[in-house]
Amino acid sequence: MKKSELYILLPFVLVFFYSCSNGTEVDEYTLLPYTLDFTGFSQPNIPEDNQLTEQGVSLGRKLFYEKSLSKDNSISCASCHEQKNAFSDKRRFSIGVKKLPGKRQAMAIFNMAWNTNDFFWDGRAHLLRDQALMPIEDELEMDETIENVIEKLKKKSDYKLLFNKVFPSGGISAETISLALEQFMNSIISNQSKYDRYLRKEATLTTSEERGRILFFKGYDGNNPSNSGANCAQCHNGANFENNEYMNNGLDLEINFKDIGREKVTKSSFDRAKFKVPSLRNIEVTAPYMHDGRFKTLEEAIDHYNDEVINSPTLNLTLASISKKGLELTEQDKQDLIAFLKTLTDTNLLENPKFSNPFK
Repeated sequence: MKKSELYILLPFVLVFFYSCSNGTEVDEYTLLPYTLDFTGFSQPNIPEDNQLTEQGVSLGRKLFYEKSLSKDNSISCASCHEQKNAFSDKRRFSIGVKKLPGKRQAMAIFNMAWNTNDFFWDGRAHLLRDQALMPIEDELEMDETIENVIEKLKKKSDYKLLFNKVFPSGGISAETISLALEQFMNSIISNQSKYDRYLRKEATLTTSEERGRILFFKGYDGNNPSNSGANCAQCHNGANFENNEYMNNGLDLEINFKDIGREKVTKSSFDRAKFKVPSLRNIEVTAPYMHDGRFKTLEEAIDHYNDEVINSPTLNLTLASISKKGLELTEQDKQDLIAFLKTLTDTNLLENPKFSNPFK
């Protein structure tokens, strides 16, 4: 078996008994292990109590696109996390069933199996299954109750059958809904970008992309700006180009903080205005940027780090160490950096039918 393949679960057989006019018959149903291709990544963090199966992932995918999860049956998880946008939202703030905007930009959903430090911008959900249910009951999002969702799903015979097969002892419940959604989201992997092919020696970077790659990974040197890098990898590193940490990246003065971020969860002033560092994979298609979607373009985001970082007590130390002149990137530097960032776009993720709407 290749290292890049993981058989999440050994096949096992669940036996269901049911009555009919001719007496009792036996129906055998085998849950098949779901194979993840995680080439270029370490072993994924799949929960022991929710190993992936073909049927579980399929059920989760269906629920992800199911509009019955919302109060008026008008929106689904996919309404704010579109596949063509790497499962993010092009709008600055997603619009819920009441036609009201949310408070933060919808985060992209992929490579969740490598998330090791809670979910959402502020980390208020400890497990992915916890995160899966919160939008359903959020009044600015789906504005529905879990109890109503369960009743709606129970009225659909196909869901009753699917849940009984995937979760024979659980049926349709808040727990099984969350577990199915967790399985689907954990199956969404992005590792087929041009940069991934470059690492596998299957693609060659252009001159601009290569120069941008060097700038991305090279550290900042205030004493020698002409030979200094953008130092992006200090926070966006590893196979997923993130660090599973929460940081204040200098967007505002402390007196202007409209969102205290992680502090609301931890109740610690040390975490004021800190937000989860997102992956830079597929950054080309996940605009707008930052937790509040304030930057519409990559150019604006890079300009912020180049010369617009604002100091405050909890500012990330790496950003605080940059001179008042900023990174001193030239216009060519910025263009090259963006060229490299675009090599992180995974068109396979954006078009893969395994992740698409099963109702179409």
